[in-house]
Amino acid sequence: MVIKHLRKWLVSGLLSFSAVTAVQAQTFVFTAIPDEDETKLVERFRGVADYLSEQLDVDVRYIPVKSYAAAVSAFRNNQVQLAWFGGLSGVQARRLVPGSEAIAQGVEDEAFVTYFIANTSTEIEPADSLADLEDNLRGKTFTFGSKGSTSGRLMPEFHLRDTFGEAPESVFSRVGFSGNHTRTLRLVEAGTYEVGALNFQVWEKELADGNIDTDAVQIIWKTPAYPDYQWTIRGDVNERFGEGFKDKVTKALLELGDPALLESFPRSGFIPASNDDYEPIRKTAENIGILD
Repeated sequence: MVIKHLRKWLVSGLLSFSAVTAVQAQTFVFTAIPDEDETKLVERFRGVADYLSEQLDVDVRYIPVKSYAAAVSAFRNNQVQLAWFGGLSGVQARRLVPGSEAIAQGVEDEAFVTYFIANTSTEIEPADSLADLEDNLRGKTFTFGSKGSTSGRLMPEFHLRDTFGEAPESVFSRVGFSGNHTRTLRLVEAGTYEVGALNFQVWEKELADGNIDTDAVQIIWKTPAYPDYQWTIRGDVNERFGEGFKDKVTKALLELGDPALLESFPRSGFIPASNDDYEPIRKTAENIGILD
């Protein structure tokens, strides 16, 4: 009888040990929309992975993706459990994964803006409203960023449609999608496209780093503010990584204070976010037909 109980205890203990080991051995994986050059993103998010691994006491890995759609797909398929999304891609991802939540955003993401920029050869002067630029913009070539970008496509397209009463393809002689904000800047700077729209943070960071030829390109209009980037986490992480894990991730992100890491985003810090914060983005996307 004693041997039987001992055997049962040993088996039970081994199973428990195996379960704990399996949980500890799991890797928490995250990704981010490829809104800038890949080398910059890899450097930034490897730093975030190291920070989260230390704070969460689990193995944390960042995996790069090639497109906004790929980031959403990876989240939907549980290849990643956390993602740094833009406003639109976050809305798309949370629609596909019930129970997922926006948990943190940059301080600057509460009131984000898009810059419309133009090659100086167009001689378009900056204006206070898009309507003031209507005659100067019509017939020009124009590039958005990624098709899934909030600041590089959704919001600029919304304002163009609202102002012109037409689709961008009817306003401009040629419309393109550069793929990311840095590329939009370079294409307009080079004159490949005459006008473009990009994330204001990318412009400001590149300007501060001395990477913009201001004789070749300038800002001609700034959109009204809207909510944008956020960290979104899957709703099933507690089941996979243990009770309270989502709260630990949230706390770690909100307490991220490394100046170099924050500067790489660039953000001054992170603050709490919720799904409700992005209702304006969802409604805008539905309004122009990007979301069904």
